[in-house]
Amino acid sequence: MSLHLPALLLFLCVLGAAMPALAQKAKAVPAFEGRVVRVVDGATLVVRLADKSEQTVRLRNIDAPETCQPGGAESTRSLVDMALGKNVQVSAAGRGPAGLLVAAVVLDEADLSRRQVEEGHAWSQRFRHDTGPLVKEERMARALRRGFHAAGQTELPADFRRRHGPCP
Repeated sequence: MSLHLPALLLFLCVLGAAMPALAQKAKAVPAFEGRVVRVVDGATLVVRLADKSEQTVRLRNIDAPETCQPGGAESTRSLVDMALGKNVQVSAAGRGPAGLLVAAVVLDEADLSRRQVEEGHAWSQRFRHDTGPLVKEERMARALRRGFHAAGQTELPADFRRRHGPCP
């Protein structure tokens, strides 16, 4: 019996480590369609589903300016102009730190995250030392001086929050 105890303990440790991932998988949100009924900021919108329920969705792979940050109002306006009142397809990628649904949102075959970055209204989301999946689009927007890049000095939202705290 004692020979099997280490194997059992190893199995329980592996199972325990896998539980958060399994729980996240169990809570997975299937892809859905709906109408954008509100835009919260340059990276967050509210989608009304066919059953009249609403889902707040954070666009994946981008970081938009804070609403009180220079460029924040323009970023929000860009997303309003693109998506408000329109039908979208939402493919969940997971949940963010605050429990918000993070997803790819597509409108007329165009990914809204990509469009926000291409138009200079959001950055490719950084992951530690990685510049993110939309860095080419971000560099092009910067080179063409689109959106907030036209003003020259732009500040990443994470840096803005560190210096000023959250918006009121």
